[in-house]
Amino acid sequence: MRHRRKIIIVTDGDRIAQKAVEKAASNIGGRCISRSAGNPTPLSCEEVIALVKQCPNDPVVIMVDDVGKPGIGKGEELIKQLAERDEIEILGVVAVASNTREAEGIEVDCSVNNVLDVTGNPVDKEGNTTDDRVIYGDTVDVLNHIDVPVIVGIGDPGKMNGRDDFSIGCPVITKALQLVIDRSDIG
Repeated sequence: MRHRRKIIIVTDGDRIAQKAVEKAASNIGGRCISRSAGNPTPLSCEEVIALVKQCPNDPVVIMVDDVGKPGIGKGEELIKQLAERDEIEILGVVAVASNTREAEGIEVDCSVNNVLDVTGNPVDKEGNTTDDRVIYGDTVDVLNHIDVPVIVGIGDPGKMNGRDDFSIGCPVITKALQLVIDRSDIG
């Protein structure tokens, strides 16, 4: 059996999130597909797979984005397609909260809030722990329909009122990625 590449998906891809995810991937010893960033996700499934195969080591972090629109957009379609591929294994998803309330939302296994606490509750866009049952985001609803080993919720990567800023090493997104790794077979 050939080696399945291990990926982590982050459901955000704007310019600030891209810088944060790149830094966080480096912090955990992983690789980031920078070209997967964008509003919306600019790459096809085939392009993502080809880039993942070029990375020298796992895990490989992919960004997906639906540009704030509820419903199945380019980012969610990419998640669905990646979940169907045999040559990769999705270790988990970092589900990013947004202000999109028209979304169905997704239950998370845990969240990292803006003070780096791991909680069983969802968080909002600013990384504050909420009493909601689900995390709301524009690129998360598809997760209700695919099998993902772990879903970690966070606020807006690289933001959260400076709590995940690049200048301090993007600690929230870094911790979320590390949680996915810790709960996987490579942790």
